[in-house]
Amino acid sequence: MTSQPSAIVLYEVKEQAAWITLNRPEKLNALNRATMVQLVQAVERGVGDAAVRVLVITGAGEKAFVAGADIKEMSTLNAAEAQEFSRFLQQSLDRLERSPKPVVAAVNGFALGGGCELAMACHVRLAAENARFGQPEVNLGLIPGAGGTQRLPRIVGRGTALDLILSGRMIDAAEAHRIGLVNQVFPAADLKAGAAKYAGSLASKSSMALGRALEAVVAGEEISQSEALRLEAGMFGLCFATEDMREGTRAFLEKREPSFPGR
Repeated sequence: MTSQPSAIVLYEVKEQAAWITLNRPEKLNALNRATMVQLVQAVERGVGDAAVRVLVITGAGEKAFVAGADIKEMSTLNAAEAQEFSRFLQQSLDRLERSPKPVVAAVNGFALGGGCELAMACHVRLAAENARFGQPEVNLGLIPGAGGTQRLPRIVGRGTALDLILSGRMIDAAEAHRIGLVNQVFPAADLKAGAAKYAGSLASKSSMALGRALEAVVAGEEISQSEALRLEAGMFGLCFATEDMREGTRAFLEKREPSFPGR
């Protein structure tokens, strides 16, 4: 089912993937509070839908995934309001990152500022060749406020992250791939098909195993390595209580492809 055309976030399920499209192309899909609220609602809808195994987030139009935050809306804030807005953005993207189902960003153009931060909160990033990434906030006398100062160093390393944040420069998809910010790059015309194929490959896996792997990685980043290893062992053990594990091991021994029930 697809949302009404007037919605600023569209939702459509195709072949076990929920496609979530930011739908403000006239504003280059810039993020404001209303867009973030609807985005989180769409993510939670996908998480709660048993027919969905993967979520794909992309932008409407050909120019932008998300070109950044809505500067007009943001420019009226005072210091206290700006801090509250930053926390709102951070908490919204935390909910996305903590999804128990894989979230894939299909970056189809500019992913700047909040758009880059949104992409980084996704678990996997696929990009069109014409995609552009950056944290240009310093050029406005600002710093990233939706998690960019924390997620970017974790993804590309401290030195590369500082270069991008302090210079505010924009990089193309090829450089983003080279530094590890992007997982795969596609010709622009092939991005949607490439993302659909990737989502399909994830949907064929054990949803129980995917969820536990995501929890081990995302939660493990916030604790010590020894605590994270205990978390991993716990998630590993929980897999042995699932029908998916029994089907996967049985299929391996019988030399056939598994058909995971998701239980």
